[in-house]
Amino acid sequence: MTRQRVRRPPDEARRLILDAAEGLLAEGGVAAVQVRAIAARVGMTDAGVSHHFGSRDRLLEALLRHGGKKIRAGAEEVLGSWLDRGADIGELVDALADFYRRGYGELAVALHAAGWRDEGSGMLDPVVDALHALRPDAADTPVEDTRLAVAALHQALATEPLYGPEFRRSAGLTGQAATAAAPQLRWWTTHLTRSLGLR
Repeated sequence: MTRQRVRRPPDEARRLILDAAEGLLAEGGVAAVQVRAIAARVGMTDAGVSHHFGSRDRLLEALLRHGGKKIRAGAEEVLGSWLDRGADIGELVDALADFYRRGYGELAVALHAAGWRDEGSGMLDPVVDALHALRPDAADTPVEDTRLAVAALHQALATEPLYGPEFRRSAGLTGQAATAAAPQLRWWTTHLTRSLGLR
């Protein structure tokens, strides 16, 4: 029996495709994000999925932008309640790390390795702005200093799911200190707090 296809508006179809791709990414990494698997999840043909994105590479780029929008929205959400409660930087670090653990770190690394370059979407601008405003010396410190601190954190968190234990072992850490991300996240929280002059 042939399943009847549902005709969806393009925006809805693209959203469903990206949601399915995100699920596959979280379950199996970049290699799992295949047009056929996405088509099966959303009840479309392979050609239908390709129609909306053109190619798998373009789909992956759209997925990364989709993730960037999510991280920006998530950061803004965290920031809203975070600033009201006294700005615990550890919560922000943990929220960003969680996002990357869901496959977005691997996706970002894979796309960059394949030659894709982000032209600077500023997805972490809300984080930069909020952290810079917290600095006791904000009036005398260029916002670029805060951007550099956030960029370093962003880079470390994006590569953590892929390379964290290996990078820690290459620095001589062993056992739990090498395999667990939590001590490194605490280190980032402590040093980000200090670099912003918050204690």
